[in-house]
Amino acid sequence: MSKLLEKIRNIGVMAHIDAGKTTITERILYYTDKTYKMGEVHEGTAVMDYMEEEQERGITIMSAATTCPWGSHNINLIDTPGHIDFTAEVERSLRVLDGAVAAFDASEGVQAQSETVWRQGMKYDLSIICFINKMDKVGADFYMAVDSIRDKLLATPILIQIPIGSADTFEGIIDLVKMKALFYDVEELGKSYHEEEIPDKYKAEAAEKRAEMISLAAEFDEELMDKFVHDEPISEQMIDRAIRRGTIECKLNPVFCGSALRYIGVQRLMDGIVAYLPSPLERPIIYGHKPKDDKQQIEIKCDPSKPLVGLVFKITSDVHGDLNYVRLYQGTLKGGSRVLDATRNRRENITRLYEMHAEDRQIIEQAHAGDIVAVVGLKQTLTGDTICDTKHPIVLPSITFPETVISMSIEPASSAEKQKLADALGKLRREDPTFGCQYENETGQTIISGMGELHLEVLQHKLVRDMGVNVRVGKPRVAYKEAIMATAESEGKFVRQTGGRGQYGHVVLRVEPKYTEDGHWEREIEFVNEVIGGAVPKEYIGPVERGVKDGLSSGALMGYPMVGVKVALIDGSSHPVDSSELAFEQAGAIGVQNAIKKAEPVLLEPVMRLQVVVPEEYYGAVQSSLMAKRGLITDSKHHGNVLVIDAKVPLAEMFGYSNEIRGLTAGRGTFTMEPLSYEKVPEQVANEILV
Repeated sequence: MSKLLEKIRNIGVMAHIDAGKTTITERILYYTDKTYKMGEVHEGTAVMDYMEEEQERGITIMSAATTCPWGSHNINLIDTPGHIDFTAEVERSLRVLDGAVAAFDASEGVQAQSETVWRQGMKYDLSIICFINKMDKVGADFYMAVDSIRDKLLATPILIQIPIGSADTFEGIIDLVKMKALFYDVEELGKSYHEEEIPDKYKAEAAEKRAEMISLAAEFDEELMDKFVHDEPISEQMIDRAIRRGTIECKLNPVFCGSALRYIGVQRLMDGIVAYLPSPLERPIIYGHKPKDDKQQIEIKCDPSKPLVGLVFKITSDVHGDLNYVRLYQGTLKGGSRVLDATRNRRENITRLYEMHAEDRQIIEQAHAGDIVAVVGLKQTLTGDTICDTKHPIVLPSITFPETVISMSIEPASSAEKQKLADALGKLRREDPTFGCQYENETGQTIISGMGELHLEVLQHKLVRDMGVNVRVGKPRVAYKEAIMATAESEGKFVRQTGGRGQYGHVVLRVEPKYTEDGHWEREIEFVNEVIGGAVPKEYIGPVERGVKDGLSSGALMGYPMVGVKVALIDGSSHPVDSSELAFEQAGAIGVQNAIKKAEPVLLEPVMRLQVVVPEEYYGAVQSSLMAKRGLITDSKHHGNVLVIDAKVPLAEMFGYSNEIRGLTAGRGTFTMEPLSYEKVPEQVANEILV
């Protein structure tokens, strides 16, 4: 079985929006004979962009999975979105992969979202190879793109190929391992290519870059280093072995190049995926823990004969019930079996297993460690839950998702559709961990929240188009937070005396602000017990903490959740008869509310990292617009004949910016935006909000 596991590659394609991820994936499907006709994003025929919304917009919204063969290997491939609003799709995909292909636009190099997805990949110790795409595009600059990978991502790119020409003159690639020029047959859609001797004018450049490649690779193989130092012949296998070792250790990033749209370079990229990215057996050791005891670590081995361990990383609603995507880390999963959801301590049934190909599926009898499959039958399981053998409970680290930054009200078009809307919102919450909804008792409104305007717009269309619920929505609004700037103490008392047993809880709390190293408020709430001498009995500490966190969830100014607060329980008292968990929970909530009102509460707003790309003549107009939005330009640089402006701007000022930037730049400006931090709202602006 280890022989079979060695032949598996679990990879994702990730990049900034519009760098060509889905086009690369479509070429891969065609060259591996998974599709007989090549889909195109610009025509709305891409196999992996199967949602109607994706085809209309020409972007990827939902990550799509497929399995395809390449030689004797099997590649489980996930195509991820590039738009920051759908970052949850990237996060949960990368969490279960072993390696990734990072695609870059040859004329742009590393862009804003490239940095974000790279950081996500690094968080999960993914081995990453790079593909410099769009070498046929005007302004394509291979070495600029490579330098940006080295400088902006702090990576170690190692060139496996260099291009022959660029833009209009781009015609092929030079393989530095084989030292051959590769030319692709466009008439056959790149399905075949032929090798030739390197053209004379590129021989010196190729020899220089090959020496640099071997010098970098030799650090990971003593035999290669010895031969390189003594100028002895070096085999292709020796070079590949060293590069593979460095890549699997996440210390090298092999660089390929080509043009997916013009069918150049994708097949050699596939060879690189097989040659350099790890199999499930070569990943760092994964540890789980016993349920309710995260200190008791358990090593998980990629072995089909051991007890089952798998992670549910994605859920999609289906007419036959939820479809749960699972990465198997250990053991074997069979259809018709019973498993334990160790995260929720619930037994669940697996009725069927599927191998997925975008929206199409094929029933399989069983799946093994290292596989990525979809299952039907799980009822209560959510994204990030661990399923395992019922006799060997184990919990894997879950998946963390960013907080929502934007919300809006939503209501059914008629009272008859009220229940229908509630059911549909429940389905969306199960599918999308970055979608939130809550009912506000004061206004009677249902508030939905998400990662951005596009995210909420897509969800709204999904409700109407896919789920058949007619809704009315309000204007988007910002998800503010609250924090404190000073330290304060206060007490909370909950005393109720009735005919029988009463209620008594009394606590003294201290609150203080909690900052990150860069001076922003931390996202988390910290609770510590500093009571000496048992003034508050141990059994009531937990209820006090629950009450404190409940009290902080509604803030001190406008009812927004508090962030960056450290709360210490420093004293209190109890009654031998009347004290209860409920009383101390209430006392904790009252005490912390009293304390934060005295600790100089402030309103915080989400601030976004913005990157605007505009022709130079429009810089003045864009700069004035950003300054009017309370924006701060942090960098601007020339890139070809355009200007790239980096800025940070409050989200509250950015609604409708896509229309504004088009108007300011005669339709020639583009921008990308992602959450950066929460910062204090200026006093004048806060006063207007608080009115």
